[in-house]
Amino acid sequence: MAVVRSGCAVLVAAVLALVSSGCTAGRDGANAPLPAPPAGLERFYTQQLEWVSCQGFGDGSIRLAPKAECARVTVPIDYAALDGPTAQLAISRIKATGKRIGALLMNPGGPGEAGLSMSGMAATTPLAERFDRIGFDPRGVGASTPSIVCQTSAENDAERSEPPKDNSPAGIADAEADNRRYADRCVQRSGAAFLAHVGTREVVQDMDVLRAVLGDAKLTYLGYSYGTRLGSAYAEKFPGSVRAMVLDGAIDPTQDPVAESLRQAAGFQTAFDAYAADCVTQVDCPLGTERAAAVTRFRELLNPVWGKRIPTRDTRGLGYDDAMTGVRQALYADDLWPGLTMGLQELRDNRGDTLLRLADMYQARRDDGSYSNRTDSFNAIRCVDDPRVTDRAVVGKQDAEYRRVAPFADDGRGTGAAPLELCATWPVPNTSEPHQVSVRDLPKTVVVSTTEDPATPYQAGVDLAGQLGAALITFKGSRHTVALVAGERCVDNAVIDYLITLKAPANGQAC
Repeated sequence: MAVVRSGCAVLVAAVLALVSSGCTAGRDGANAPLPAPPAGLERFYTQQLEWVSCQGFGDGSIRLAPKAECARVTVPIDYAALDGPTAQLAISRIKATGKRIGALLMNPGGPGEAGLSMSGMAATTPLAERFDRIGFDPRGVGASTPSIVCQTSAENDAERSEPPKDNSPAGIADAEADNRRYADRCVQRSGAAFLAHVGTREVVQDMDVLRAVLGDAKLTYLGYSYGTRLGSAYAEKFPGSVRAMVLDGAIDPTQDPVAESLRQAAGFQTAFDAYAADCVTQVDCPLGTERAAAVTRFRELLNPVWGKRIPTRDTRGLGYDDAMTGVRQALYADDLWPGLTMGLQELRDNRGDTLLRLADMYQARRDDGSYSNRTDSFNAIRCVDDPRVTDRAVVGKQDAEYRRVAPFADDGRGTGAAPLELCATWPVPNTSEPHQVSVRDLPKTVVVSTTEDPATPYQAGVDLAGQLGAALITFKGSRHTVALVAGERCVDNAVIDYLITLKAPANGQAC
């Protein structure tokens, strides 16, 4: 199997704030007096925000709504060394247009996904009237500084142009050498001291600083994908500071990296099967007309790409790893299925333009050839969040099981061995461990889980809802995340009503 460092394209919003004025926040706990800041953190919790134009926030590729204004929030890089270096979080705000309840903080996932543009979400819903909508780039990500940087754009292109690596002893050694070089570059360009403090442990503390400087006694939060991990971790650390929380596309905190990858493999196979079932009913489906033969036909299209490059209008061409990356990107939501069909039709005709564009979307490559730091951030955050897997027998078994549960992704070159993953040699220790979430006195929260979600499969949402005692909304569909991003009124109305009134939907609601 290809060694994939990045795997987190989240389809949510591609598409703060009254402390300084002396006003109070809204209702249901948000309107209460602000609690005293934690000892030693007073200067961070009471800082005054300067809201300015969002020009200069980001690199110009992030589109913010015209009414958005931006600010920077200072936080300590190491919460155990409060007199040490600081980071600046980039945040955006669109003010409530009506009777304000408070701030709605939103995160799109990743990890490593920039969230500034999320302040433009839900613009035509009652949420825009009742909440200041807040987007933020977590520490190290996007427009926040310092930035997580591991590779230049040219190095990313060069890496993607390399031939795929098999699981022969030579291929494994080569893949692991690449991982060591990548980790070394991360240390050289970002610094080990910063890399040690970019994980969920620190971001949830940052979120509490944001809650305070935005003027709310309690947090109202909407998190997607990895953003659900931030939400559940915040609930653990600050249960008394939660007003309302919606978690969509859930990550199960109990799962270790191996279990999570295999559950995700099964999720992508489910999404592929759903795509294939739809495709074979269409004229000129590249997978033929028989659903049972779809995986075989798919592999007949993909296997010949191994070791060569398919012509594209872009001079880079399409290699095998990018072809598979483009396929995975298209499986994130059923509205990308027509692009997948086109890409496979082109592949059948020895062209690779559409799959390359899909792979670029996944890898956060811009039209000018530059990359955002999403992939570097994903790797750095994941490696500090998750325990290392260093047992070669475990990774070999994992590879074999991955091929079994996701045959569409099996290149046919399994050997029973596999390279150790990037995080096995990461230069700083992990700061989180898989565990059962147990929170006392947490207000009612809401989890949304989609039946054919490829990246965060349905059962993870069921499990997280059980751990949090949350109301579960089941969405029957094939996409990654749904609330307020897919036009599904059944889900959207329930989420909006809950965030405004705190009335949770009936547990088990299906849409």
